[in-house]
Order: sequence, then structure tokens, then C-alpha cells
Amino acid sequence: MARPHHTSPVPRLMPLLVLAGIVLSAFNLRTAVTSLTPLLDVLGEAFGFGATTAGVLGMLPTAAFAVFGVVTPALTRRIGLEGTALLAMTLAATGLVLRSLAAEVGVLGLGAMVALAGMGIGNVVLPPLVKRWFPDRVGAVSTLYITVLQLGTMLPALLAVPVADAVGWRVSLGIWAVTAAVAAVPWLWLLLQHGDRLPSERAAVATAADGPVGRVSRSPIAWGMALMFGTTSLITYAMFTWLPLLLTEAGASPAFGGAMVALFSTLGLLGALTMPSIAVRMRNPFVIVLLCAACHLAAYAGLLFAPMAAPVLWVVLLGLGPSTFPLALTLINLRTRTPTGSAALSGFMQGVGYTLACLGPLLFGMLHAASGGWAWPFAMLCGFVALLLFGGWLACKPRYVEDTW
Repeated sequence: MARPHHTSPVPRLMPLLVLAGIVLSAFNLRTAVTSLTPLLDVLGEAFGFGATTAGVLGMLPTAAFAVFGVVTPALTRRIGLEGTALLAMTLAATGLVLRSLAAEVGVLGLGAMVALAGMGIGNVVLPPLVKRWFPDRVGAVSTLYITVLQLGTMLPALLAVPVADAVGWRVSLGIWAVTAAVAAVPWLWLLLQHGDRLPSERAAVATAADGPVGRVSRSPIAWGMALMFGTTSLITYAMFTWLPLLLTEAGASPAFGGAMVALFSTLGLLGALTMPSIAVRMRNPFVIVLLCAACHLAAYAGLLFAPMAAPVLWVVLLGLGPSTFPLALTLINLRTRTPTGSAALSGFMQGVGYTLACLGPLLFGMLHAASGGWAWPFAMLCGFVALLLFGGWLACKPRYVEDTW
């Protein structure tokens, strides 16, 4: 843990508050997404909407993450990293409450957008907070928060239906507002009790950030990071959406298809636990990108040509491929010199990356509908794997983004 610059006992609590805030906030970065999708059928019956509205609700996360990836660096310049983190969790909690109280589909969508706005802001602000407060523990803290992020992705999906069956869908959607509100407490405490020690840092961010946020788009590292992050997210969302249908068309039961999606998502924990600590020890981690690409291609070949020959193996390979996601989040801090650069790179990477990711489920489904098979959709994914390799090659070179814009 980074030592504070001050010697009095009070400032020594500040890194602990920040670490608690980072970990609790990370848990809440996906709860609005994975608590909703298992209940779309139930909500469709309650609000009278069909597949089109369900599809729009399914596309909101990547769209919101893209938009707020772009605007968050400007927020950090105005209210500081810590204030932005508080805003993120406040919006998340407010949106989740609004969504759970919705009486019509418009309010449901509005609540989802408010919650996702907070989570999109949180996506961007956590890496530079790690950079600022724990510069000598980037690997360890990144491992911790990315692992907690994965847990916050899995648990709402697992609990959504059982909780809805027991106490109703409103409680099932609304309980995650409590965890978001809890995540806001460390940031609120930090700003109220120790805010007088933060203004100079926020002023430094504001002064230094006037140029970098605009210039980051000139950096090949930034574009490489955006391509690596975006193609990883595109592939992941496409597989989350279409893997169950692919397996059931091959002869598997719907329950087996659901189990394979659960296995696919669970394997994200392996990448979260290992990638940050590996990346900080490697001068150029491009070999990791190569191995992930090989996992993707082997999984596609198996699912296309012999899906039921070894489905668990194909899904394990499929789940190892997106290890470039935690790698990209770790590289945000390894390829920047300052928290300012980290915030600018994080916003650019996630804004461009999630915009690209929006296309995944849509293009995969359109190609399947047009061709009547899976060959063209997987050919599309192979093309994006090639783009992943190119982005990874640019991103993994040992240099700093501030030196390349």
C-alpha cells in the first residue's frame, strides 16, 4: 500500500478508505446488468413488452458504458477522482431504486440508464484511483478489484430468479441499490472528513489534464488499448447472447446451455486473479494476447465443427480467451505515467471499446439469421480476433501513452 505523504495518524486512514471504496465500487460495476437479464421474461409479462424492447434493454449497458467512458475524464477534472467515484455510486444506487419502483417500461428504462451511467463512470475512474493511491501496488490492487468486479457480475445473475421467486422481482432488482449505497460511504467519508487534503491533488489533475484528454486519441497505445478492450468485450457479449442457442440447436438441453454460460462467465475469475500480477512482471505481455487469441480460435473451431463432441472443453477455451479484459484494465496503469494520463486513457479505451462492443450480439445474430448457420458469425469473430491481435501488439509495447501523443 502506498504511504501517504503526511505523517499525522489521520491521513494514514485515507489509503484504507480509498481501498475500501475501490473494492466496494468494483462490486457494483455490473449489478444493474446481470440482475436484469435473467428476469427479462418476467418483466416482459409485467410491463407487456416483447423481444424488441428486451433487445433495447440488453443493448443499454454497452451504450451507456461507451458514452460515460467519453465524458468521465471531464468529470474528474471538475470534481476530482474521489468526487467522481462518489457520484458514480450515488447514480448507481439511485437508478437501481428507481428501476425497482417502476410502474411502466419507460421508468424501468430510465432507472436502468441512471444506474448504468453511474457504473459507466465507475468503470473509468477506478484505474486512475489505483494509479494515484497505490502506484507501488498496481498489480495487487488491480487483482483485488477486478476479482471483486467478477464476483459482482456473477452473484446478481445467480440470485436474480431465486430472489424474484421468493419475494418478487422488485426486491430482486432493488437489493443491489443497498450495495451501491454502501460503496458510496467510503468516498463520502473521505471527502467530508479529509476533503481539505484533496483539493491540491484535484487542482493538479485539472491543470495537467487540459491537454491529455484531447491528445490521447493521437496515441497508438490508446488505439491499441481501445481495440483490444473493445474486441474482447464484443466477443464476450456475442457469446453471452448466442452460446445457449448454438448449443441447443446442436442437441443440448436448455439447462445445459445455461450451465455452459455460467461456466463461461465463471472462468473470468481465473483471468481476474492471474492477469494483473502476470502483466506487471512482463515488459511486453503480448504473448498473453497470442495465447488468448489461440484459445478463441480453438473454441470457435470446436463449436462450429463439433459442438457436442467436447462442449465443456470448447467453453473452457472460450472462457480463457477474454483474459485480455483484465490485462487491458491493468495496462491502463502500466502504460501511463500519472493518474491524469490513466484517467484519459481509461476514458478513451472504454468509450471507444464499448462502442465497438455494441456491435457484437447484433452482427452475430444478423449473420446467423441471414445464413441460417454459424459459419459466417464465427468468421466474423475470427476477423475481430485479428483486430484483437493488432490492438494488443500496439498496447503491449513497453512505452508510456504520454510519450506517444
